This record gives sequence, structure tokens and C-alpha cells, in this order.
Amino acid sequence: MAAETKPQPIPSVWTRRPREAGQPALSRDSIVREAIVMLDAEGIEALSMRKLAARLNAGATSLYRHVATKDELMELAVDEVFGEMAVPPAGAADWRTSAAEAAATFRATALSHPWLSSVLGQAGLAYLGPNLMSYSNRLATLFVGAGFPEPPRAIETLLAYVIGMSTTEAAWLTTVARSGETEAGLIARLMPAAQQAAEGHDHLADSYAVAATEVSASDPAAMRDAKFAYGLEVVLDGLALRLPADAAPAE
Repeated sequence: MAAETKPQPIPSVWTRRPREAGQPALSRDSIVREAIVMLDAEGIEALSMRKLAARLNAGATSLYRHVATKDELMELAVDEVFGEMAVPPAGAADWRTSAAEAAATFRATALSHPWLSSVLGQAGLAYLGPNLMSYSNRLATLFVGAGFPEPPRAIETLLAYVIGMSTTEAAWLTTVARSGETEAGLIARLMPAAQQAAEGHDHLADSYAVAATEVSASDPAAMRDAKFAYGLEVVLDGLALRLPADAAPAE
């Protein structure tokens, strides 16, 4: 009879016991905090265990006593950032207002940490982290309390919109930062090329003509806020149609 094969452990920082600590001055929390500083300043490509160890004045071996791999480090970084996100407590306001606030704080956090949205689907089992679990549970409490028949689907729909918009917006702001220009200045420099590319495409040409006028008279950040708010209202309108007729209406 063939020997029974033991199931392999799931590779995640949340599914194994922490290793014994190394030097007292180094902790998992300090490693994660410094990793987030690096990620915010330089992006995912620049982060390595070797560079992180150098910034912490430690050897790479010391880091590995706390975090086994870079993948585990990213799981920890994602969960740490989710601790910055707020969801209004149940009953604080009607469900639409609370959902909009939760979406806004997610977007603000994602823009503060431009790498976040792009790694949410790649950071292993990050969703098992305590902060992400807490955030998800608070959203579930909000949608269950509102009377949604399928709260997980409502949550997924809201977050899909926020993550999609935040990913695009964060990528654009990274481009602006790397250009060394102001956002308004870069848009003004790019607009003639965009208008030229849109020639012969009537609807696009009209849109870019309007956009060129708006750019010269508006604050780009305010325009991004308005774009996000418009789409969020559309998503919330659609979710509202899923509520049972006897659910308490939003005020």
C-alpha cells in the first residue's frame, strides 16, 4: 500500500506559526512599517528583502526570522494598510451614506498607497489578515443591516468599482509624480496630442474638446473627485434596486 501523502501547508503568513524572533530591536511590525514606506516611495519593483534589511540596519537573515518570503511581507503590508480604512458603525447613517463613506476611505487609502490596488489579487491569502477581516465584517454588517438578500454580492460590487477606479487613478498619479510636473501642467501638455489622436472619431473629438475647456478652468483633483462620485452614485443606484420592497429606505 502506498504511503499516505500529507497535505502541504497553505503558503501564507496567516496559516503558519510565527518563527522565533531574532534580534530584539527588530520586530515584524517595524519590518512591515518600513516596507510600506518603501512601497509608497518607490513601488513594488523596488522592494526586496535585501534592500529592506539594509534600511533597517539588519541582515536579511534577521528579516527571514520574522517574515519568510517577500510574498508574506506583501500580505502583511496589505493587511496593515487595511487597518487605515474606516466603515461607519451600524446605525450611524442610512446604508447609502455609510457605503459612500466606506468607498471614499478605501479610495483615499488606495491613493495614499498607490501600490495597494494593483496587488490585491496577487497578495496570496491577504484576505485572512485581521484588519482585512475586520473591514470585510464591518461592510457585511452594513449591508446585512440594510436588508440586502445577498450581502457578499453587494460588497463585491461596491469594492470592484472602488478598486477599479482607484487602480486607474493611482497609476495616473504615479505618472504625474514621475513627470516632475503638476497634474494640471501634465494634462495641458498631453491634451493637444489627445485631441489630435481623436480627430476623425466624432464622439471622442467632441469629448476631448469639452475636456480641454474643462481642464483650463478646473482643478484636476476636483475633477477626479467628481468622476468618482458620479460612478459611485450609479453603483449605489443599482444596488438599491436589489433591496426587497420591505427593506427600510435610505433617508
